Amino acid sequence: MELAIETATRVCSVTFRDDKGEKFEKRSTGRGQHSEKLFVFIEELMKELAFEMKDLDAVMVSAGPGSYTGLRISASAVKGLLFNASTPLFAANTLASFALSAFGENPVLNKVHAVIDARRVHVYHQSFERDEKKMLALKEVTVTPLKELNPIINSGEGLIGTGLKRMDDAILDKAEVFDSTVISANGLLNLYDLMKGNQLEEDQKLIEKVDIGTYDPRYYTSNQVYKAPGESNSK
Repeated sequence: MELAIETATRVCSVTFRDDKGEKFEKRSTGRGQHSEKLFVFIEELMKELAFEMKDLDAVMVSAGPGSYTGLRISASAVKGLLFNASTPLFAANTLASFALSAFGENPVLNKVHAVIDARRVHVYHQSFERDEKKMLALKEVTVTPLKELNPIINSGEGLIGTGLKRMDDAILDKAEVFDSTVISANGLLNLYDLMKGNQLEEDQKLIEKVDIGTYDPRYYTSNQVYKAPGESNSK
């Protein structure tokens, strides 16, 4: 049994998967939802489905990029819930989980761009490919100006995330678009499954086991300037 927590954007989603593989999700969207809803959702799932944190085989948490406040709330939540517990915690690349949800919506896609609104004139961006054997990140997370997205995204490729309304129609018309309604903690569970099935490159660290006591989300700021694709990003 596993629990997954997604709070990187205005989506607040918590999913429990039982030992039969069935998923149960609590979800809301809007400003301030994380502080109001996260613990409520977790407590409701625990009560309705009769499990405790010590019963879980793993907990997954969205680690960023994304909202500083949302990521901070989920980090504090898992540290409290798993205090003195033996349940392992896995931190997942938020954009990778988004991309995996898009691949799930349309398995024919072989390339997906995942984005999160970084405000000003930027988005957090990362692109991924998937085939029957692996899912690969094609570059590291970048803070990309909106005006530079058009030549990056090709016709027929997937585009998922937030901030889509700020993009040029030329981008939206040529991509297969998945908006925030597709964003869910289910993507974290699917990423966890790929890791267990050895369908991720270990050195890309799209999801990894972390120490509960020292866990800290991956914060990015919109004023970070990145150089060429493939170069290391400062954090």
